[in-house]
Amino acid sequence: MNANRASCGIAVMAKASAPGRTKTRLVPPLDYDDAAALNTAFLHDVTDNILLAASRAAPDATIAAYAAYGPPGSEDFFRSRFPGVDLIAAWLPNFGACLLHAIEQMFARGHSAAVVLNADSPTLPTALLNETAAVLARPGDRAVLGPSSDGGYYLLGLKAAHRRLFEDIAWSTERVAEQTRERAQEIGLALHVLPQWYDVDDVASLQRLHAEMFDSGPAIGCDAPAPHTARHTAALLSELWPDGVFGRRTKPRVALADTGLPHRVAI
Repeated sequence: MNANRASCGIAVMAKASAPGRTKTRLVPPLDYDDAAALNTAFLHDVTDNILLAASRAAPDATIAAYAAYGPPGSEDFFRSRFPGVDLIAAWLPNFGACLLHAIEQMFARGHSAAVVLNADSPTLPTALLNETAAVLARPGDRAVLGPSSDGGYYLLGLKAAHRRLFEDIAWSTERVAEQTRERAQEIGLALHVLPQWYDVDDVASLQRLHAEMFDSGPAIGCDAPAPHTARHTAALLSELWPDGVFGRRTKPRVALADTGLPHRVAI
C-alpha cells in the first residue's frame, strides 16, 4: 500500500534507543544497555503491529505506518531498522506539541485520518488498530481514544487536527485520558472509546508484561482481543531471564554491540 494512498496514517511516537536515555525507569532491574535494547524491541514490535494491521485492513480503512521520531539526528537509527515505516521528525518542547505535529504531518501527506500511538504497548491487540481505522473511515468528524490503565492513553485518532485536544493537558499524569475526554466534549467532538490496555513504563508493568508472555495470563480480561505476538520483546525477555523468573538474573546477558537488537527469530 502506497503510504499516500492509505486512508489512515498511524504513527508510533518513537525515541531512538540510547543507554541512559531510554526506558530509564526500568533501571533496575535492567541496566541501561538492557533498557535501551528493550526500547528497540518495543519499537520493532509496535511497528510490526502497525504493518500487520495494514495487511489486514478493509479496503475503505487502509493504513500507512509512520514513526514520529526524535531526537534530531537519529534518522539513521530508524531508517536502518524499520523498513516499510515512513518518518516524521517530531521533537518539540512538550509532548502535546509532538502529538499534534505528528497528526498535522499525516494530514499534510494526504491521509483522511491520523492516529498517534505510544511505543510502550508492544502486545496491543492488532484488532484495535484496525477498529480505529474503520471508525475513522465513517462519515462525519469523530475521534478515537484508547485509554491506558494508568490514566493516560495509548492511542488517539482524529479526522481533523483539533488543537484543543492537546491544550491544558497534564501530560505524564493519571488525568490525561480524562482531560482529553473533557476537551472532546467541550468542542462537541464525537468520541469512540477503545478497550483499556496498559503501558510498560515502570517495573510493575514490566513484570505484568513478563507474566502476560510467559505465564499465559490475559493482559486485561478474558473478553479482550488477542494480544499482538511481540516476538522481539519476548526474545529479549527470555534472554534477560532465561529461567523464567522475573527480576532474577542467573547470569549477565551478553551485550550486543548494536542497541538496535535485531531480534528477528520467531519464538
